[in-house]
Amino acid sequence: MRRFQERVLGSCRTDVSSSDGDIWLLGVCHKISQHESTGDVDIRNVFAAFEQDFFSRILITYRKGFDAIEDSKYTSDVNWGCMLRSSQMLVAQALLFHKLGRSWRKTVDKPVDKEYIDILQLFGDSEAAAFSIHNLLQAGKGYGLAVGSWVGPYAMCRTWEVLARNQREKNEQGEQLLPMAIYVVSGDEDGERGGAPVVCIEDACKRCLEFSRGLVPWTPLLLLVPLVLGLDKVNLRYIPLLQSTFKFPQSLGILGGKPGASTYIIGVQNDKAFYLDPHEVKPVVNITGDTQEPNTSSYHCNISRHMPLDSIDPSLAIGFYCRDKDDFDDFCSRATKLAEESNGAPLFTVAQSRSLPMQVTSNSVSGDDTRFEEDDSLSMNLVNDAGNEDDWQFL
Repeated sequence: MRRFQERVLGSCRTDVSSSDGDIWLLGVCHKISQHESTGDVDIRNVFAAFEQDFFSRILITYRKGFDAIEDSKYTSDVNWGCMLRSSQMLVAQALLFHKLGRSWRKTVDKPVDKEYIDILQLFGDSEAAAFSIHNLLQAGKGYGLAVGSWVGPYAMCRTWEVLARNQREKNEQGEQLLPMAIYVVSGDEDGERGGAPVVCIEDACKRCLEFSRGLVPWTPLLLLVPLVLGLDKVNLRYIPLLQSTFKFPQSLGILGGKPGASTYIIGVQNDKAFYLDPHEVKPVVNITGDTQEPNTSSYHCNISRHMPLDSIDPSLAIGFYCRDKDDFDDFCSRATKLAEESNGAPLFTVAQSRSLPMQVTSNSVSGDDTRFEEDDSLSMNLVNDAGNEDDWQFL
């Protein structure tokens, strides 16, 4: 299987060098280059902090030996389930951030946190697990998901939207297993408009209000932004923008990889993309809450692999987690600043409403006193971007 991975993903690299600059891992900067000349002890400490952070991210890979999916004979997702596994990893990180915070680290010398075990249980490989591959496939039928078939990032994002809604309706009176609203950002409601997707603030508010059933105006929010940034490869002008998204405190990384081989990209160091690889085959593990010290080793990786960021498939999806309204406002401010620095080719833009060509300025998002500035060129820019086939395809 490792030989197969290397044929598809290329020969992976595991070396990390301080000469390549700082590492940004899901919104956290590991200042490796700063300590390059301060001594071996400092360098070792910084590298150890990065390695512990990387190791603490939840890894979900191919599994074998689970109950057959629906009426098929598939008891493994080897060679076709990598996008589903990558998406499970992204949602698992969102739950980690929500329940335990970004500073949480997996330790081997302390009892495991109950919240951590509860998260792993949600991604078990059976219909009983809320976010299993079984339930994802069922929820995604309307978007073309099928047992044994590969799926793209856009369909995967929409599938999570459906699955979360199904689980919310199923547990209407109980605790929500995904305690956050989901907002899939696209060019229009059906993802059929070309050009940069628009984070619509009114739509985000609507998702939160629907999630809370009108009880509160804002809830935690999982933003998923599917993109197609080129034809055969990512247009190089988008690489700096992709790198910058990892500096957002709300960063959940990228669903992406090589064509037909999805990975979960969680960090960057200059032109390197650090990723968790779902392609290793592991036996099914039954994580239960009544086990005093469950073996969770298969859910973590101590090898930090990386690939060139400009080699990833242009079809990808970026994730962000906003804990509250202030966090969302901060995200909007950062996203708008990034769009302003994109030389007319943003990854996505921010607007108050779908109906008005109004763009948020980077210094205008400040709590409830949010101001918006009309930009008559916005709609024209979107049309121009959509018409450049080298850069954008329809989502």
